[in-house]
Amino acid sequence: MRRKVKNRNIVGPDGKYNSVKVGKFINYVMIGGKKSIAQDIVYGAFDVIKEKMKVEDPLEIFNQALNNAGPLTEVRSRRIGGANYQVPREVREERRFMLALRWILEAANNKKGKAMRLKLADELMAAANNEGSAVKKKEDTHRMAEANKAFAHFAW
Repeated sequence: MRRKVKNRNIVGPDGKYNSVKVGKFINYVMIGGKKSIAQDIVYGAFDVIKEKMKVEDPLEIFNQALNNAGPLTEVRSRRIGGANYQVPREVREERRFMLALRWILEAANNKKGKAMRLKLADELMAAANNEGSAVKKKEDTHRMAEANKAFAHFAW
């Protein structure tokens, strides 16, 4: 078993919503150390969500999207006796959060022809409604784990 990480960087909450999750999301959107641009993108996406869905707090939509896009189980490759098996495993809470962020951002990046804040807002709203590419990726991951359930006894 691996050692526990001692000096993990602890991300503080963001300035506008005072949420650690939004702070991590801003850092994940950030490219080349340009945090102010990442903040503009994320806060702009939240403004678009507030406007389109007519909600008071876009954080609820954000949290709903993360819950809907985060996988509960995934498959990990395990080599046993010369054969590789796809063994289904439960996903830890931190990894579930990061996978949801990654898939939502990846789905937004793959769209073309609009500003990033609009693409991100569309993907967050779709994920909150159990639609979109990120949720499809989660369902594919669950389907793969379900198909390989026979190898669950190889879990370590």
